[in-house]
Amino acid sequence: MSARLIAVILTKNEAHHVQECIASLRGWTDAVVVWDSGSTDGTQARARAAGALVVHRPFDDYARQRQAVLDSIAAEWILFVDADERATPALTAEIESAIRKRSERPQFAGFWLPRRNFIVGHEMRGGGYSPDYQLRLLRRDRAHYDLSREVHEIVELDGEAGYLRQPLIHYNYAAWDQFHEKQRRYAHYEAKILAGRGIRPRPHNFILQPLREFRRRFLILGGWRDGWPGLRLALLLAWYYGFVPYWELLTKRERVA
Repeated sequence: MSARLIAVILTKNEAHHVQECIASLRGWTDAVVVWDSGSTDGTQARARAAGALVVHRPFDDYARQRQAVLDSIAAEWILFVDADERATPALTAEIESAIRKRSERPQFAGFWLPRRNFIVGHEMRGGGYSPDYQLRLLRRDRAHYDLSREVHEIVELDGEAGYLRQPLIHYNYAAWDQFHEKQRRYAHYEAKILAGRGIRPRPHNFILQPLREFRRRFLILGGWRDGWPGLRLALLLAWYYGFVPYWELLTKRERVA
C-alpha cells in the first residue's frame, strides 16, 4: 500500500537547515525523506535524528535527482521542499485540503506553491521573488521531469496544475558568499544548456543579454520595489545569467581550439 503524501528534501551539506525543515513537515505528512547526494557535514545523521528517512543517491543533476524520487517512492503525492524552506501551519492546512478534495478535482496533477523569499535578511517583494510560484506538490504517477534541464528543472504534468495561496518560507541565502557560490554553479549549468543547443557566443551577447536580464529583473518583474537590495540583485543576476554563461562558452571554445 502506498502512502498518501510524502515530503522529500534534496540535500547536499545542509546540516544547518535540515532539522528545522524536517520539523515543519513531520506530523502531517506520512513520512519525510531526505534524498541526499553525499553530504559530509553531518546532514544525514541530523536528518535521522530529526525523524526523517535518509536515501543516498550520487548527484548527476537536479532534474534526474527529482525524477529518481518519482520513480522510487511509493506515494500518491510527493511534496518537494528544499532544506532552506519551511512549511507553515497555514500551508499545511491548504495542502491537506487540496489532497482531500482530489476526488472533486481529478483534473489536477499538481499544485504550484508560492514562496516568500529572504535574501541576506531582506524579504524580497519584486524581481521575480514574490510570489515566486514553484510546482512542488505532484501526483507521482502523473508527473515527470524534463531531463534536458539540469538546473531550474521543469516538471511536466499529465493534467492541470492548480495554485495554492499560502506560501513556503524560503531563507535563500544567509550571506552573500553563499549567493555567489550558487550563482556560479547555476551559470555553469546554463552554459552547458546553451552549448547543448549549439549556441555560439557573439559579441552582442555580452552587452544585450545582461541588459535584457537587468531590464527583466528590475523593471518588468518589479525589482525596483526593493530599493537597493533589488538593484543589487538585478545587477548580479544580469552578470551571472546574461554575461557569465556566454563568457564560459567563449573561453571553452578557445581552449578547445
